[in-house]
Amino acid sequence: MMDFLETVEELEALYGTPVEMALRKVTDHLTSAYRTWIEASRFCVLTTVGPEGTDGSPRGDDGSVVTVLDPRTLALPDWRGNERIDSLRNIVRDPRVSLMFMVPGSKNVMRVNGQARLTTDADLRARFDKGGKQPRVVIVIRIHEVYPQCARAIVRSNLWSCGDDSAGLPTIGQMMTDLTSGAFDGAAYDRDWPARAKSTMW
Repeated sequence: MMDFLETVEELEALYGTPVEMALRKVTDHLTSAYRTWIEASRFCVLTTVGPEGTDGSPRGDDGSVVTVLDPRTLALPDWRGNERIDSLRNIVRDPRVSLMFMVPGSKNVMRVNGQARLTTDADLRARFDKGGKQPRVVIVIRIHEVYPQCARAIVRSNLWSCGDDSAGLPTIGQMMTDLTSGAFDGAAYDRDWPARAKSTMW
């Protein structure tokens, strides 16, 4: 029978006291260095929460994944996806969000916690125009906390130096074929995906 921790006191008894800089690094706004780091990131994970539970959603762009509106505000365009709108639905019902920014080659991660709202503001949407295509909504995030995460996780995983580990992994089509016991034509899905992605990227 597995035992589980039930109280914060039990948890804290297992760990030491955070070093001073682990606490001092947290701010409620973007410092110049924090802003430089976040604007270099083309990829982040957006985490939201709703009545059904939590949702983690990868977000990426061909330049900065977010636009800094001011030292306490970020704008994240909602580009085309699978139309599930899990993250957006959660934000409408519960504004709490977290973002984890990564930059290939960097062993650090930048974290943001805050509250988000959705807007269809025409001027803001136009700032993200890609050849006449614009996001239907923009997620506007008010920063409550921003801080860098130390490098241990990426160093342990050797994330940026281990090469290509994708050989042999199932494709999305193969996953769906397996899930539906062969009813889904995964081969056709995988074959058509590159052209479909190219025409629906933005």
